[in-house]
Amino acid sequence: MRKISEMFVRAIAATLFSLLALSPAKGQQIGKYVPIDAGSEADRIMKEINAATDPAQKLPLIDKFAAGPGQGDLALVADDLYVNYYLSQKNYDKAFEYGDKLFAIDPENLNNAVNMIRAANETHDTNKLLSYGEKAGALLQRYKASPPPAGTTPDNWQMQKKQTLDANADNIQYIEVSVYNGIYSTPAAADRAERLIRFAHAFPDSRYAEAAMGLAATSYQQAQDVPKMLSTADELLSKDPNDLPMLLLLSDYYSEKGEQLDKAAAYAQKAASLADTAPKPEGVTDEQWKRETMLQKGIALSALGQVYLFKKENAKAVESLQAAAPLLKSDDASYGRNQYRLGFAYLNLRKISDARTALTQAASVKNPYQALAQEKLKTLPPAPAGHRKSS
Repeated sequence: MRKISEMFVRAIAATLFSLLALSPAKGQQIGKYVPIDAGSEADRIMKEINAATDPAQKLPLIDKFAAGPGQGDLALVADDLYVNYYLSQKNYDKAFEYGDKLFAIDPENLNNAVNMIRAANETHDTNKLLSYGEKAGALLQRYKASPPPAGTTPDNWQMQKKQTLDANADNIQYIEVSVYNGIYSTPAAADRAERLIRFAHAFPDSRYAEAAMGLAATSYQQAQDVPKMLSTADELLSKDPNDLPMLLLLSDYYSEKGEQLDKAAAYAQKAASLADTAPKPEGVTDEQWKRETMLQKGIALSALGQVYLFKKENAKAVESLQAAAPLLKSDDASYGRNQYRLGFAYLNLRKISDARTALTQAASVKNPYQALAQEKLKTLPPAPAGHRKSS
């Protein structure tokens, strides 16, 4: 299920990455608003800058603005002009330089955050992408928590904030998806996990925060950092006891290790039940979702079968592992492991022929248990004459 939600997130990125910073109407921007008086020197030079189409003409005019009226509060306008100019010229070092200057003047400037995220995207600089993403997340959290200004009632202020956030929704989503996709591609699993958690903490209200934490847990699993994997998964389950991917991760881990077997069984049974009714995410075909939920249920039932093996309840193990087998056929690793387990359940019940069939199936597909199944088959008594191997 986590993989499917990832497909949705990455699908919308193609559209969002094409967006530039969108300027909300006056009064709906997040950050300082600096008015320019009509007819003033600043107004006159700004008109010249906006009218200039040749970059060679535009930059001297921006320099003129910065050296003249672009002082005091208008320094914010000057830095913003430089940021947008250097972005248009793909001079990203300069864009970052002036973006940082702008943040020093106005740490709450969401449009500047969008521009910095855009620059980080175009330079493929994941460190900057996450750093500016965290700046954006922090300023959004401060804005959401900000008290009403003098003369504004709390109810009116909440309404105004909602309108402003709605007006900036495209920019906010651009930031979230840009940062999420940038850190998702981090090659080292441990680094990817740490960055995903930083993303989730920076954007706790994001629709992608839960997915980020789930991917962090599985990334810690890949990095073999078990304590962090378990703590991240437990944190997610404390927020949502029906988090199917985390129920699967923990039931699979505990059953494989033979630890906390009662918890593993409860998680596996719950996951198997949830897989039957899990809602299909957007952007996923019926066929994709059917294959995904079958695999989820199969993994849960296989974990439950492994719990029964550890508890020496072999008849129950056979029942669960048999039910899991057809659901896991699309994944050789999961199927091979399940059949290897099934072979041992049959051996414990002294059903040698059935054990041989299951182990032969485990040995017939490429999986981590293939060699073990082949070795175990060599220890079994020969099949009766005329016996045909199943595959």
